[in-house]
Amino acid sequence: MSSTTVCTPEAQDKRTQVLGTLRAMSDAGLLRHLDSAFAAFIATLDPGADPALLVATAMLSRMEGHGHSCLPMAGLPATDPTLFGWPTEAQASVAALWHDLPPKLEGWLGAATASPTAQRIGRDPDRGQPLVIDGPDTAPRLYLRRYWQFERTVGRAIIARCRKTNPADEARTRAWLDRFFARNDGGQTRKSPVDWQKIACAIALRSRLTIITGGPGTGKTYTAARLLAVLLATAAEPQRLRVALAAPTGKAAARLKQSIDGSLQSLQASIGNELDLATLTQRIGAARTLHSLLGARPDTRRFRHHAGNPLDADIVIVDEASMVHLEMMAALLEALPERACLILLGDKDQLASVEAGAVLGDLCRDAQAGRYSAETARYLMTTTGEALPDAYLARTGPSPELAQQTVMLRESLRFDGPIGALALAVNDAKDPALPGTLLRDDATGSLFVSEGAAQADVIESAVGGRPGASASYLDYTRALNEGPTDGSVDAHDAWTKNVLQAFDRFRLLCAVREGDWGVSGLNRAIERKLESARQLKPQGTWYKGRPVMVTRNDPTLGIFNGDIGIALPAAESPALLRVYFLDGERLRSVAVSRLAHVETAFAMTVHKSQGSEFEHTMLVLSAQSGNVLTRELIYTGITRARKAFSLFAERPGLLEVGAGSVTRRESGLLQVLEEAE
Repeated sequence: MSSTTVCTPEAQDKRTQVLGTLRAMSDAGLLRHLDSAFAAFIATLDPGADPALLVATAMLSRMEGHGHSCLPMAGLPATDPTLFGWPTEAQASVAALWHDLPPKLEGWLGAATASPTAQRIGRDPDRGQPLVIDGPDTAPRLYLRRYWQFERTVGRAIIARCRKTNPADEARTRAWLDRFFARNDGGQTRKSPVDWQKIACAIALRSRLTIITGGPGTGKTYTAARLLAVLLATAAEPQRLRVALAAPTGKAAARLKQSIDGSLQSLQASIGNELDLATLTQRIGAARTLHSLLGARPDTRRFRHHAGNPLDADIVIVDEASMVHLEMMAALLEALPERACLILLGDKDQLASVEAGAVLGDLCRDAQAGRYSAETARYLMTTTGEALPDAYLARTGPSPELAQQTVMLRESLRFDGPIGALALAVNDAKDPALPGTLLRDDATGSLFVSEGAAQADVIESAVGGRPGASASYLDYTRALNEGPTDGSVDAHDAWTKNVLQAFDRFRLLCAVREGDWGVSGLNRAIERKLESARQLKPQGTWYKGRPVMVTRNDPTLGIFNGDIGIALPAAESPALLRVYFLDGERLRSVAVSRLAHVETAFAMTVHKSQGSEFEHTMLVLSAQSGNVLTRELIYTGITRARKAFSLFAERPGLLEVGAGSVTRRESGLLQVLEEAE
């Protein structure tokens, strides 16, 4: 790193004042303490750093904490409230901080590029500077170096995989696809003139990368199962085909495996013994979390599998890809062998990952429009017999390479009732009032809304259910209190599964963590309600029936962030409690003494619910939801429901506010993709 810039006494005073203001904003909760500490760290590396750079680094850290991978510097002069999301009460502090800072972008950019702590891409040599500035001078982006590297890793790997195709016998592919996608296959009745599932399989058969996106019920895993069957049928050495299934959470991984196995079993029955799909199912093995697949280690962020020690797999299928954050996607792409095929499944309209990045959303930029080339249309006609409508063909200019590997499933074959209509109304957002109308006017009992409700109303329905949606926490407490039928291990296992399955019939989802209408307040209130009803005895931290969510990965115990379990007496030693988890039909347990990073899970955030579905889902909107109340959050909450959905809002109008607010994740990944193309 080059020598530091010169700092005059006046500049030093201003620098000290700015650092003090940033610390005060952290103390007031307007910034994280990490944000102001990072600015102070940059000041130690460059004692002559311009105050504007220190403010920019604090804002960059804050942006990363909110899921953005970079800071668009063009928003700094105006302190754009939509960019930083400042609450109303912060305006005075922000105005005071910005008073003497540059009024134009050029001043902010100059302050950053003058510092030896920042590398301007295309101008400065790489000396490992902690900050990176990329993009044109009119729209520069400020990065923490690691996130800039992650974006480049992902973008370059994606385009490299797009450019490598697998040779395909088009006639043979057509014959098998026609068999696996008969019009009445599996009892599914298709209304669309185009079989997008069949098209997705054909795309995947020729590709090293395929992205299949679609809403609930559009058949993403159904399609993936048929893809595996076609790969088995057309592989030169099918007995050597190595398949890995993964998802961001244990629950999503278990659901992926169940769905794939079920689809392959039904397919086996329809095609007879010509293909040994049962053996394929056995050889696939259990689906795993991405952390487990890559080989997470407790002592480092590095995984056991990487470019130097790649995964031993020919096909890797990742479900719930919207939850995969930028760093994890970079790790996955680095660990893939060059020959392997990666299939990403996910709903582009769901919430993005909690950590930085919105990778699936960025990758699905052309999914709605299609933008397929003439060659892709020809290939699809030959291999599927499906003619792409003109609306999905590239109209002008070259077709994006990534678009040729992306398929959007556009027809829901099971999620088309009142819940599906509500989800579409939220996602479409042409009329922000329509979702509320659908909720209030539903006559089927599937939907329910209570606006201006009290917390007691929420608790009553969560514990006892409601008309039209009986699933509630009463189901699991009844199963809990019945106990095993006898003292055998088999009876204990059957009882444990029943308790866990009953708990998963219902879930209470929150927009925020704190407050009476947040996760913490509702968890306490439900515990008290179940105790007063004599359904639970919550004495101490651990008690029989306590549902918990794992909050930190622990590969040594085989548990990962987001796993849900219930504390129950151990089969062999009833006086001891263990937390039991259910992966499909497989039980596993961990002693409560070994679980340091868990939290009670009657209520959970919408983010944490991704990858799960419940018979009855209740979404709770707090008046203090702030900027987290968005269209994506409400859509994700609704689509967790299979049969019934209830909405409780602390005050009227929150649903319309959320439906009209779209999440924006700042990223440079699209620019990396465009540059690579």
